[in-house]
Amino acid sequence: MTESLTCAIGPLRPHHFGISVPQLEAAIAWYERMLGFSVEQRLHIAKIPAHIAFLKRGDFRIEIFEVDGAAPLPAERRVPNLDLKTHGNKHMCFEVPDVPAAVAALRRAGADIAFELSVDGNPTAFVRDCAGNLIELLQPFESRPAQAVAAA
Repeated sequence: MTESLTCAIGPLRPHHFGISVPQLEAAIAWYERMLGFSVEQRLHIAKIPAHIAFLKRGDFRIEIFEVDGAAPLPAERRVPNLDLKTHGNKHMCFEVPDVPAAVAALRRAGADIAFELSVDGNPTAFVRDCAGNLIELLQPFESRPAQAVAAA
């Protein structure tokens, strides 16, 4: 991006991530119970038509849509590695101080854990919300020098 375009756009910060669910109330309850979000605003957009809720935790929001007649999430979109084979948004990700502890707490609360792994020494996990949408949890990346990539 050119410097002038970067200056014209100004600073960027995350605001929200949008998801579609079959049952708005169930999704609100899940995000409140599992991740500590709270309802900031509810609205209905007749043009879509959709019932919508904005949930907030800290400075981040999740916009949740319930649209009558929406197609269900395909099974392959519920599996992180298979989902990568379909273009589009993949998941939202939250940095947590301790992934294994967060996963253990979520598991005790009844969350659907897709899988846990370590990527280059960084603990990572994927959780499914009550509608199957993927959520990644990761710890802050280790501070270490970047490894040189050999030219092919």
